[in-house]
Parts: sequence; structure tokens; C-alpha cells
Amino acid sequence: MKKLPIGIQYFGKIRADADFYYVDKTQLIADLVAQEGGYFFLSRPRRFGKSLLLSTMEEAFLGNRDLFRGLYLEDHWDWDLGIR
Repeated sequence: MKKLPIGIQYFGKIRADADFYYVDKTQLIADLVAQEGGYFFLSRPRRFGKSLLLSTMEEAFLGNRDLFRGLYLEDHWDWDLGIR
């Protein structure tokens, strides 16, 4: 049975371990990057995944495609440039 990744804030650790659930919200990252604008304020209550979101974005911009296998961003990101 898969586990919930409670307390794990690093995207790479969640994706590398197949025993964790992960809800794919990478389409939201693609949408955020496609927006025109200079600054975005990510406001969420404590313990609602801000660090995990930033870790996911970091891995996408670093070009770590293997972590995104089977997720939306795998086919909707320019992995050669690290940007969409």
C-alpha cells in the first residue's frame, strides 16, 4: 500500500520512491510559466505545499525530465532549455 508523503518537501524524493502517492499538479506550473507578468505571490496557509511546489519548479527548470515521467509536464515542457 502506498504512503502519503507527510513532511516530505522535496519533489525528487517523492518521485524517486514509488511507495508515495503524488497528485499531478504540474499543469499548474506550465500555466504559471506561460503567464505574462513580472511577479507572482504564492499565498497559501502553513503546510499546504509551498515548498513542494517550489521544489517541483526547481526540478523542471533544472531539466530533470526523469522525475516527470507520466506527469503532465513531461510532454509540455522544453527539456532542452529548461523552460516551456
